[in-house]
Amino acid sequence: MNISVKPYDENDAEAWDAFCAGSLQATLLHTRRFLSYHGNRFLDRSLIIKQDGKWLGLFPAALNPQNESCVVSHPGITYGGVVHRGELRGEQMIAALNAIRYHYSMQSYRELLYKAIPSFYHQAPAQDDLYALSRLGAERTRCDLSSTIDLQHRLPVSQRRRRSFKKAIKAGVQIAAGHQLLGQLWEVLTDNLARKHRTKPVHTYSEMAKLAELFPTSIECIGGRLGQNLVAGVVLFETPTTYHCQYIASSELGHEVSALDLILEHCIAKATQMNKRWFDFGISNESQGQILNQSLYQFKNEFGAGGAVHEFYQLNL
Repeated sequence: MNISVKPYDENDAEAWDAFCAGSLQATLLHTRRFLSYHGNRFLDRSLIIKQDGKWLGLFPAALNPQNESCVVSHPGITYGGVVHRGELRGEQMIAALNAIRYHYSMQSYRELLYKAIPSFYHQAPAQDDLYALSRLGAERTRCDLSSTIDLQHRLPVSQRRRRSFKKAIKAGVQIAAGHQLLGQLWEVLTDNLARKHRTKPVHTYSEMAKLAELFPTSIECIGGRLGQNLVAGVVLFETPTTYHCQYIASSELGHEVSALDLILEHCIAKATQMNKRWFDFGISNESQGQILNQSLYQFKNEFGAGGAVHEFYQLNL
């Protein structure tokens, strides 16, 4: 089983993104078009998995900015993992991860942090990597909990969410859409995070505007207006299987009129119309998964969501 790896080169970018487009589990986050927006922030250590010259898989990765002896898959995105088209299963996946481990060990790195792709992004079951990691002695070091709706089997929506939806309609909240809303939404988001959590958005407005320009059909901004004022909104990332809420924000006025309930129901309905299987609200964790924001988690689940996990593994090299 002659499986090998080679370091990614900038000349591979077009072929890399074409491979992602035909894979079982890649999303826009795995593409070089997305990864390139980081510029020189990370030292890229991505690999291409090959057999007899044929590409079998991709492994987006970079050096851990806090630990130069550790490679992360990938520090600039929520999840990384091995991306493939169905040819890395069972023993082939074990061989691929062994090749990855050997390559990094020969570069004197000591550990690999593997951020698995959540199953709701898979177009077909493809968790052979988790089995292979277990076989290779990897340890699960973190687990985050996301709220995800199975659009074919949506759980009951709570009465509180139903009442809030009607409240938003009665208040006159109007749905708006388009990248032109990002500036106003970032004002709401920045104020909301500073007021409630004393934090800032992961992406700056300029970064999100750039990403929206790079992915005009895969990144959407949906907002709720009262008059001319944007009072709440979400940023959605579209993947082949899923609509994912990258950001959810509401002003104090938006909270008073339950604007998010109307916006989110609109987004869920759109995901259904687009024949997506899942609608994902994102995680409700803090402190590397050790703290669950129970009230936020409950709010999301009241829309008919259930729990789905993001898993992180450490493999000694």
